[in-house]
Amino acid sequence: MTTSEGKTAGEEKEMVIRRVRDYLDLVKFPHTVFALPFALAGAFIAARGLPDGRTLFYILLAMVGGRTAAMGLNRVIDAEIDAKNPRTKDRHIPSGKVSRKEAWALIIVSFLLLEFAAYQLNPLCFKLSPLLIAVLVGYSYTKRFTWASHLVLGLALGAAPLGAWIAVTGTFSPGILLLSFAVMFWVAGFDIIYALLDIDFDRREGLYSIPRVLGPARALLVSRLFHVVTVLLLLAVARVFSLGWLYLVGVGFCAILLAYEQSLVKPDDFSKVNVAFFTVNGYVSISFCLFTFLDILLISG
Repeated sequence: MTTSEGKTAGEEKEMVIRRVRDYLDLVKFPHTVFALPFALAGAFIAARGLPDGRTLFYILLAMVGGRTAAMGLNRVIDAEIDAKNPRTKDRHIPSGKVSRKEAWALIIVSFLLLEFAAYQLNPLCFKLSPLLIAVLVGYSYTKRFTWASHLVLGLALGAAPLGAWIAVTGTFSPGILLLSFAVMFWVAGFDIIYALLDIDFDRREGLYSIPRVLGPARALLVSRLFHVVTVLLLLAVARVFSLGWLYLVGVGFCAILLAYEQSLVKPDDFSKVNVAFFTVNGYVSISFCLFTFLDILLISG
């Protein structure tokens, strides 16, 4: 069977699949693994177990919508910068694989998904969603004027467990901020490592990052300090929410992974930054989520 333009149904299907892959790659969809497990951990702690299916579904929908919109915005806002950077010049918008119009359509749909999910969860989620959107939109501009852009990114991802807590309980609890701040410092720590790859470009273009301001050696010290703070905050979560020994084993395992991540990168050797950034941090988030769930299910729930 052929269409009016002479394309077979198989060719059209392949073209659609290729476009979907382009959109997913544009927003680095696999990187959802960073924040999503922490959102789930926040939901497990709030529910002292597994939340009901409806709540869990809308938490997942909100996470996917929010993160996709934020990443799409980052790609659109930074398109001119990415085009100048040898490391990023082949990204989808600078290379023309995805148009700005297509990217904006994806962003708008994703924000609508976030708002719809927040509305379906509870009134407090919906009322706070504009604040989250403001943080997600603002992050992409911060590298133009402050070295604290790493912490703003951490704040955006750190909203995940807080949002999940509110989604489950419909209320705010100061205790869950410990987990949110743990995520914030964890993300800021590994984002500093990733920023090492662009230190020379940032200097030329006048962009801000901790590596650009402090240099590689001191930037790595700050990254390590942030990850120490992360572990301490995760330990504080155990005390506040009366979590058990299995949770603590999980925190210990995450601490080992973070130490390994830090050992991969040296001030004069950035060759393993991508391994440290994606692979190890993926294990950190998934391990934390798994140990938290097992502890609540078997020990402290």
